[in-house]
Amino acid sequence: MEPSDDEDLKAFELRLTEVVLSHRPTFRWRILLSAMSICTAIGAWYWLRDPHTTVVPLTESLWIHPIFAAATVTLIVLFIIGIQKLVIAPKVITTRARCVLGDFNMSCDDSGKLILKSRQSYDGTT
Repeated sequence: MEPSDDEDLKAFELRLTEVVLSHRPTFRWRILLSAMSICTAIGAWYWLRDPHTTVVPLTESLWIHPIFAAATVTLIVLFIIGIQKLVIAPKVITTRARCVLGDFNMSCDDSGKLILKSRQSYDGTT
């Protein structure tokens, strides 16, 4: 017995939602990236506003501003391990899926649920 078209679409939709949800960044990664970015920006502000920054060597200046130094190193490490990919991966997947599904007169939402578009007639009306 062959599966019907509806069952195929449901199976495809289920798999697409699984893929999108498995790549969806957790809230903690976004919070961590935001917190480190804010700490780096605020630390940079204080570091640049410090009159001793231009007088002392760089290593000593960073030693005087440990929050800026630690936040910057942490942010660099996060980007090296690929946190930006964790944040944008679901958007990339859904954008590519929409591009492919457009050929089949379908689309999908941000969670991977399929959207069936109405068929257009040859004269351009729906």
